[in-house]
Amino acid sequence: MNLAFWKRNKEGQPKKKSAVREWFDAAIFAIIAATLIRTFIFEAYTIPTPSMEKTLLVNDFLFVSKISYGPRIPMTPLAVPFTHHTLPFTKYTKAYSEAVKWKYRRLPGFSDVQRYDVVVFNFPEGDTVALEQQEQSYYQLIRYQTRETVWEQNHVVSRPVDKRENYIKRCMAIAGDTLSIKDGVVYIDGKQAPIPVESERKYYVKTNGDQLNPSRLDELDIDPTPDGTYDSSKFKYNLTASAATTLKSWPVVTDLRPFVNPSTQEVNVFPHDTAHYKWTEHNFGPLWIPKKGVTVKLDSSNVAIYDRIIRVYEGNTLEAKNGQFYINNKPADSYTFKMNYYWMMGDNRDNSLDSRYWGFVPEDHVVGKAWLIWMSYGKGSIRWSRLFKAIK
Repeated sequence: MNLAFWKRNKEGQPKKKSAVREWFDAAIFAIIAATLIRTFIFEAYTIPTPSMEKTLLVNDFLFVSKISYGPRIPMTPLAVPFTHHTLPFTKYTKAYSEAVKWKYRRLPGFSDVQRYDVVVFNFPEGDTVALEQQEQSYYQLIRYQTRETVWEQNHVVSRPVDKRENYIKRCMAIAGDTLSIKDGVVYIDGKQAPIPVESERKYYVKTNGDQLNPSRLDELDIDPTPDGTYDSSKFKYNLTASAATTLKSWPVVTDLRPFVNPSTQEVNVFPHDTAHYKWTEHNFGPLWIPKKGVTVKLDSSNVAIYDRIIRVYEGNTLEAKNGQFYINNKPADSYTFKMNYYWMMGDNRDNSLDSRYWGFVPEDHVVGKAWLIWMSYGKGSIRWSRLFKAIK
């Protein structure tokens, strides 16, 4: 019996596909192939913010390798192809369905996340989003306002892990490391971490009373508009280390030094517990990065650090009653971590919303390793020198 009889015409010859059918088949194949490639091999991303400058610039177009750390199996598999969390040209319509949910799994990769890799990951605080203010963390909003106010003024939605906003930062510490920041300089296990060559931070620049020449600043790829003016001779600029060295040599500059937040504590800084942690974005830690299988003691002084890990990232309940902690309704004075965690920071250290503000990145949030810049444009033209540049 010829099982393909339905494909043949009356004369027994194979039916010829119409042009429409051929285009339809080609489109289906292309969608399936592209979806498999972007899910399991690499995916294109665009840099939308300056938090990684000058390592990565706004409107750099990247390829992100999924195979470096191992492709993550989709946890929300029912989704419109080539979309992330929202349908194009809409503001509130989800591009996915949560009718089917899969547990976190990852195929083997070439390596684990390494210190100082540039990593793409899902925003850890993106589990809840105020759609009218998506550029801000929902949890930061409710720290400044009441929860009721935020819900009244916004459409608030929840998102699964793999549909949370994509962020790109540099991994400064891996599971098991102890991180500290002193006057804006990062230390890992007591040793100073390498400073990325193109990273930026804010500097006070004092002159003899004259302003810096905007044309010369532009030639050095420095934004000629200062971040702040404190008197007629003192300004604040965002500079790379090499740009700071160049400016310091100018006769008009009488003093140049890194800006350090003079505050003794910041409520916006993780873990948002100023009673126990007098930390700022420039003076922070020491903080141990949680590691899978390690058990820590819980007490009132450190529960703020581990609270979100226990409740949100690892799916438990956590309550404090009469001086006793209860995890999943059972008394507990310790907790054993189920995943590895990472500490991510932007290379533009004073213009980056990163782990200093929202804490750890769980391993199930890791998307891939930033690999290559394949296109870049700015100031109205293509940045030819950046094309096909490897990301370090």
